[in-house]
This record gives sequence, C-alpha cells and structure tokens, in this order.
Amino acid sequence: MAHGEAKGRALGRGAPARRLRGLAPVVVPVLLAIADAMLVNGLELDLEVGVSMLAAAALVLRRRFPLLVFLFTLPGLYIGYIWFAPMIGLYTLAVRRPGRARLGICAVLLIAAHFFPYPITDFELTVYRENTLVLIDACVTSAAPIALGLLVRTRQELASRVEDLTRSLRREDRLLADRVKTTERARLAREMHDVVAHQVSLISLQAGAVQVSTEDPAARAGAKTIRELSVRTLEELRHMVGVLRADGGEAAEAHRLAPQPDLTELPRLIEMSALDVTYEGGVAAGASGTKTVERAAFRTVQEALTNIRKHAPGARVRVRVDPVDAGRGEGSGRAERSGRAGGSGRAGGSGRAEEGRAAHGLRVEIRNGPPDAAATVPALPGGGHGLVGLRERAQSLGGTLEARHTSDGGFVVRAEFPYGAG
Repeated sequence: MAHGEAKGRALGRGAPARRLRGLAPVVVPVLLAIADAMLVNGLELDLEVGVSMLAAAALVLRRRFPLLVFLFTLPGLYIGYIWFAPMIGLYTLAVRRPGRARLGICAVLLIAAHFFPYPITDFELTVYRENTLVLIDACVTSAAPIALGLLVRTRQELASRVEDLTRSLRREDRLLADRVKTTERARLAREMHDVVAHQVSLISLQAGAVQVSTEDPAARAGAKTIRELSVRTLEELRHMVGVLRADGGEAAEAHRLAPQPDLTELPRLIEMSALDVTYEGGVAAGASGTKTVERAAFRTVQEALTNIRKHAPGARVRVRVDPVDAGRGEGSGRAERSGRAGGSGRAGGSGRAEEGRAAHGLRVEIRNGPPDAAATVPALPGGGHGLVGLRERAQSLGGTLEARHTSDGGFVVRAEFPYGAG
C-alpha cells in the first residue's frame, strides 16, 4: 500500500515537471527579451518600450511562424535597441527554416537594423572608426544565432539518423536471429527425417515380412494395415521435412512433395483407425469448400481418433462432417482449454457461444462414449498439445473449436471452419 502511494505521489510530481519542461522553451525567451527591453529602455512607457515589448511578446509564436516573428522583432532592434528578441528569432529561423537565401536576407536585415541608428538622420557616414566597430558588432550579432541554430539542427538530424541506424541494426539482428532459427530448423528436420524415417522403414519392412510369411488371414490383414500406415507416415514425414527446410518459392515446391489429405481421405482414415466408428458425412469433398478447410477438418478427426485410442479404448465413436449454413454459426467463442479426448480428465470445458460468428463453412464433430473397462489402455506417448494445436489451426482459419467432457463419461470435439478463410 505504501509503495502504491509513493508511486502515486511520484506520478503527481512528474506531471507538473513535464508541463514545466514543455513551457520553459516558450516562456524563458520571452522573459529574457522583456528583461532586455527593460534594461535598455527603462520602465517609462514610450515608443521604444512599446516596440520592444511587442517584439518580446511575439516570441511566443516563434516556433509556428519563425520568419514572421523574426521580421516582427526587427523594429524592436531598430527603434528600441534590444538584442535578445531578434537574435532568438533568427536562431529559431535557422533551426526551423534553414534556407540559405532566406537566412542570408534575414541576416542582412538584422545587420541593417543594428547598424543604422534611429532616427536615420542621426547616421554620420564620416565616423569611420565607430561605424566599422558597429558593423562588426552587427555582423557578429547576426552570425552567432545563425551558426548556433544550424548547429542545433544538424545535431537533431544526426540524432534522427542515429536512431534510424539503430532501428536498422535491430532489424538486422532480428533477421539474423530468424536466419539462425531457420538453419536450426533445417538441421532438426534432417535429424528428424534420419531418425524417424529409419524406424518407420524398419516397421514397414517387418510388417511386409510378416505379411509374406504368415498364413493367418487376420495377421496378414494386420500386417498389411501396419505397412500401409508406415508408408503414409513416411510420405507425410517427407512432406513436413520439406516444408521445414523450404523457404520462399521452395515452399510451394515443398507443398507438392506429397498430396495433402482432404475429406475424401476420411473414410480410409476411419477404416485404418481400428476403432468402432460411425461416420456421417453430410458434405461432398471439395463441393463448395477449400482444400485448406478440408485439410483442417481431416487433421481434427485424425487427432481426435488418436486421442480416443490413447485414453478411451473400446469406446464407440461417431464422426460427423456437416455443412454450416450462413447465419447458423454457433459455438464461436468456445474453445478447448486443455486435455485430451476420451476421458483423460484434463480437458477443459467450453466458453459462451457467439451467434453469427461462423460463415458458410464446415462443421466437424467427433463424439465418443465412455471407454470399455475391459480394454487395455495402450501406453502411447503424448505431449498434451494436440488439441491446443487444433484450436490454433481453427482460429487461424477464422473458426472455432470446442473440446469437453460429456455427461455420459465420454468426450466431444467440435470444430467449425468458415470457407471464406481457406
């Protein structure tokens, strides 16, 4: 509490200090010019004092109208013999409007106002020594604010360029870091390909050997399925490694390394899942959608079936793929919080629906019942990030994903993808 009060007092003191620092460059030159006018002309109200005070007051607008303010201060120099107001005006002009011709003409005007006396009839041309000294004094009075103003402007420009250079260096550092990450990703991709591809190839070879050597039809069918899954895994691994290693135009080439799954692949995926699945397909593959949405739907079903195999063996599963009519969007705003499908006990509930969120698109629902108590739970590894990745994929396409437990002890994963996002 005391810390909060101290912080509040510090902020309270900081605001007036900032306002004071902002007003100082405006007020201080005016005060200096007024003091100069009073010292030179005294306090008696006459033409000299009036002109000098007007010249001092004009400095308030020196930043907005530097040329006009400088010209307005010249009568104060010529009639009232003040120096600060015209010098400050010329300095501001050099900082704000540093044109050579403009500064040259203004310097000549200041020299003339300083050199010739008021009234002009008092000028004595034959007083060479005195006139020379006054001319030198006028030149110095004119050159000093111009030199200082140009110096300040050059310093500001250098500071701006240094700031731009600093930003460029930071941008280069980020690009270099991205390049290092890309190189590391390529290296990891190679290692992943070398390790995983080797193991999956051995699985495929062993399954092929079993398929050839066994006479049991069930074992032969199982070995055939294992071999087909191994081949598919190698194809997808090759594709993902290509994406990780590709960049720019090579990425498009990498996408052609392996055909991407869509809704036409769902029956085959369900058949090879070794689960009791009822498939209800209410949309034709590629009918009115996009490959991106169909691929997202396929990955959603694939991940959900994988989770069911891990956490709900023996459960009955229903997979539905339906079109979403325009205006019937539901489930928007609902998202999976954590956990896995099928009763792992770590999956989160749902949020509140937002009507009208989803456009004409695709709805995917994977619902499973409670696991079979007599079935053996396979000891399959998992990172717990599958549903999180599905949710991020759905959100990136402008859709939603819900994952929650059901009242009968099962689990449901429901996703909606608008076709316009794909």
